[in-house]
Amino acid sequence: MAKKPSTLGNMLIALLVITAISGGLLGLVYGMTKDAIAEVDLKKNQAAIEAVLDCGTPIDHIEETTIDDLTYNCAYDAQNNLIGAAVKTYSNAGFSGRIELMAGILADGTINAVSVLSQSETPGLGANMVQPKFKDQFNGKNPNNGYKLSVKKDGGDVDAITAATISSRAFSGAVKLACDGFAAHKAEFMKGGNAQ
Repeated sequence: MAKKPSTLGNMLIALLVITAISGGLLGLVYGMTKDAIAEVDLKKNQAAIEAVLDCGTPIDHIEETTIDDLTYNCAYDAQNNLIGAAVKTYSNAGFSGRIELMAGILADGTINAVSVLSQSETPGLGANMVQPKFKDQFNGKNPNNGYKLSVKKDGGDVDAITAATISSRAFSGAVKLACDGFAAHKAEFMKGGNAQ
């Protein structure tokens, strides 16, 4: 069998065939896994909502609404009184990119809890935002009562992660975004609570 000469045309054809096969396989794998990935994301979000709104008051139902890129999962009791909201918030200002959080904010504006949904910060530094020592310092704090959601280095009340001020600022900023959004739309949420 004669060997084909190595020409630009032959190399381009070989590259085109390899690319087409690789793209087809990638599309096939994506098609087979996209539903499973979506289900895992849904369960992760649901677990985060339950974790950040766990305040001892029984939740009758949750209504989800998205306003200005934030998703508010408003929780109501059996009498349709607003318990609070699990706000899916974010910051694009992390050291290594986007940080996504779920912040539980009670009806009076108190931060109940914060859960990290995704982050790609430096392991051992900014990634320590998932540790209770950092994220739990927000629990029970209320920006309406003077708690400043910025790091102490910037005049706020948040203890930054050692050697990870940028990540700490991004985390604090995402929580502040959630609190500010909740405060701005609280009147609308109070009128919600239609039993489902």
